[in-house]
Amino acid sequence: MAKKIAFVHPDLGIGGAERLVVDAAVGLQNIEDNEVIVFTSHCDRSHCFEEVSNGTLAVKVFGDFLPTHLFKKFHILCAILRQLYLTCRLIATGEISQYDYFIVDQLSFCIPILKLFSPDSTKVLFYCHFPDQLLAKKGGFLKKLYRLPFDAIEEWTTGYSDRIVVNSNFTKGIFHQTFTHLNAMDPGVIYPCVDTNVKPDDVADVEVTSFFKGNRYFLSINRFERKKNIELAIKAFAKSKKLIHGKSKPRLVIAGGYDVRVLENVEYLNELSKLCDSLKLTSFTIRGKLIVMPPATDILFLPSIRSSLKTALIKNAELLLYTPAFEHFGIVPVESMLLKTPVLAVNNGGPLESVVNFDFTNTEEATGFTEEPNHEKWAKIMIKYYNDLSPETKAVIGENGYERVLAKFSRDQTSQAFMDNLRACDSAPRSGLLYIVVRFWQIVLLVIIAALAVLYYS
Repeated sequence: MAKKIAFVHPDLGIGGAERLVVDAAVGLQNIEDNEVIVFTSHCDRSHCFEEVSNGTLAVKVFGDFLPTHLFKKFHILCAILRQLYLTCRLIATGEISQYDYFIVDQLSFCIPILKLFSPDSTKVLFYCHFPDQLLAKKGGFLKKLYRLPFDAIEEWTTGYSDRIVVNSNFTKGIFHQTFTHLNAMDPGVIYPCVDTNVKPDDVADVEVTSFFKGNRYFLSINRFERKKNIELAIKAFAKSKKLIHGKSKPRLVIAGGYDVRVLENVEYLNELSKLCDSLKLTSFTIRGKLIVMPPATDILFLPSIRSSLKTALIKNAELLLYTPAFEHFGIVPVESMLLKTPVLAVNNGGPLESVVNFDFTNTEEATGFTEEPNHEKWAKIMIKYYNDLSPETKAVIGENGYERVLAKFSRDQTSQAFMDNLRACDSAPRSGLLYIVVRFWQIVLLVIIAALAVLYYS
């Protein structure tokens, strides 16, 4: 029987969390002809995913006139106020009573309000990408004081969900470590997905093959942010370059998200370029269409690449180098395996759940390598992979990755997992109204305390 399902999401842009929401929502529409809508505080129709811009997915925006920050501070306070406005609009218009399920993600503040004003039969599922309090930038005593009520609100409001799900078993462990009062709640795991309609043989890669002219390369794809630890790939490449066989030495291509308006992006690219100089590696940066690369180039920087070029680069790479540590999940290794390109990733966080480590005995199931973030150990793997593994073995590893993505990380798998967890909500007992009201006003009190903390902090 078809259900009416509403997502509540803070900002429907083009990030990884937004890609998950769009994939899940479109997938749920295709299951039993469910009616799905996304409520959000912001959506730019000229800068969003195709499913949103072309109307495949219904989206309503409430509260975009409200600020996202005050003097480049107080982001969490503004996010809560924007979500509060959105929720009040749902109550005022009566739309809050029209849905069988609400799926809330990232920001949990609205959950007790949704449960207070929706019918008893309506259930709320919360998708935790990662606890917000762990994503907030660290600060001194005043910042800790400012965050204290918000962190408490996050835990309490999350606990009002009928069911909680997370994006990996790694995040599940962090959830229990962070929300110690919610240990009785055992979150389900729903992995992010990729579009498995993209077939490796269908990728248009003429631009890449003509540009590299048969030269092989390692590939790193990440946003140009320091926490992505891209220098690990550069140092490992520098170490491996001396011991790799063959007349034609492989190159290292570093591509990813870059915005000239973001100071860290600009600074970090400059830092990486200087690191290349210190290691006596010749680097070159191309912005835009691939035309000509100086033949002596060791490392090629490609900031802010389009999706089609990203896909073609992955398909033709020797090995994807995924450098971030303690990623909540990490979608890039899955994108790489979909295109039959093996992965070398750090041996912690989400990649341990997507990449099956090759120990040189498990050829039948391996999809790549996981290793601690030590550039010398990474260099050894790169050398052995490049010099010693036969094309046949590499092809088997690539095929293993492709089959693993189809089995575990497709849109169909993710959508069905959401549907199963929504149905599991139906058996969750509804909290007593008096209890919810009391706890709700406790939260209101905390918001007042938070406001006072903001005044003190400012």
